[in-house]
Amino acid sequence: QVRLVESGGGLVQAGGSLRLACVTSGRDFSWDAMGWFRRPPGKETEFVARASWSGANTHYSDSVKGRFVISRDNAKNTIYLDMEKLRPEDTAVYYCNGPLSAQEVPGDYWGQGTQVTVSS
Repeated sequence: QVRLVESGGGLVQAGGSLRLACVTSGRDFSWDAMGWFRRPPGKETEFVARASWSGANTHYSDSVKGRFVISRDNAKNTIYLDMEKLRPEDTAVYYCNGPLSAQEVPGDYWGQGTQVTVSS
């Protein structure tokens, strides 16, 4: 059974930081691009960040570029999202996803999500 399990969400004040982690199991994603998506309250799910299989190449949505960093540790089957300078509009359920075949197109596998709430 393929599982993606996110953790690290929580309540933080504007300007604060959080680190999300996604641990995968049941399938080897080491050679796949992986990403993070989010669903703000009352809105559609949107792309946040993507990392190539090695993590050497990354891509971000304009709304998070310069504030969020995606990384991965394939030995630990873990993908990270470091979020800084958080804003109230970053409030959302954050999902780990893969494998991404195109730049911002999600793959077949999703985690259960982790809630991030940024207070003003």
